[in-house]
Amino acid sequence: MEVTMVPGKGPSFPEPLREERDLERLRDPAAVASELAYVFQAITLTRQRLAGRVPLIGFAGAPWTLMTYMVEGGGSSTMAQAKRWLYQRPKASHQLLRILTDALVPYLVGQVAAGAQALQLFESHAGHLGPQLFSKFALPYIRDVAKRVKSSLQEAGLAPVPMIIFAKDGHFALEELAQAGYEVVGLDWTVAPEKARERVGKTVTLQGNLDPCALYAPEEEIRRLVRQMLDDFGPQRYIANLGHGLYPDMDPEHVGAFVDAVHKYSRVLRQN
Repeated sequence: MEVTMVPGKGPSFPEPLREERDLERLRDPAAVASELAYVFQAITLTRQRLAGRVPLIGFAGAPWTLMTYMVEGGGSSTMAQAKRWLYQRPKASHQLLRILTDALVPYLVGQVAAGAQALQLFESHAGHLGPQLFSKFALPYIRDVAKRVKSSLQEAGLAPVPMIIFAKDGHFALEELAQAGYEVVGLDWTVAPEKARERVGKTVTLQGNLDPCALYAPEEEIRRLVRQMLDDFGPQRYIANLGHGLYPDMDPEHVGAFVDAVHKYSRVLRQN
């Protein structure tokens, strides 16, 4: 499908999916290797330029999240058109989600082959579903992506990489996500770290979860919030991060203050 990045709006699809027959105009998922070769080239170049300073994380949207853009034509506050498909066209919805999964697997494997050292799958629109729809239309494909990527890496003779699942507002499915085949579960800022740890157990790594808007605070307050967050998560099986992405108007100096505070207080935690 044609997708354009519209300033101030984000991904936009001029001709979204409206009817079941629209699925017929989708490309074969095997086209990923040639159509997205530029992504793999960019990953290799970036990995070379990083020269081992920090790990390079590859990523993709999860099937349900990609489906929402393809049906809605862009972002939406309700995802009503995409959810209409789930209720009115469940069979076609599963067909689309399978097509997307079939495209995602070689895309993610290709990123690792190109140099990505970890992979994150973003189910950014998990919160629009609720437990029942999530279990039916999102979770099976999230699991399938992890399982197939890992087996494909093995078949290709590539070393396994850690995989992260981040389902924004998917707090109702934390236990299921912890058992979905990923080494790391990302949390948004609406989840209490101690409660999340109780629910997922001790074998899964947690990632998150500072409110991105906290970066609007003075640097001293950012340092205080980071310290509180690290105390709440504890030093074991934890990756410090924001609970969602950065916003365009955020001060890079405040992002730096966040990173520096994480490093500083991590050292203190480890020593204690």
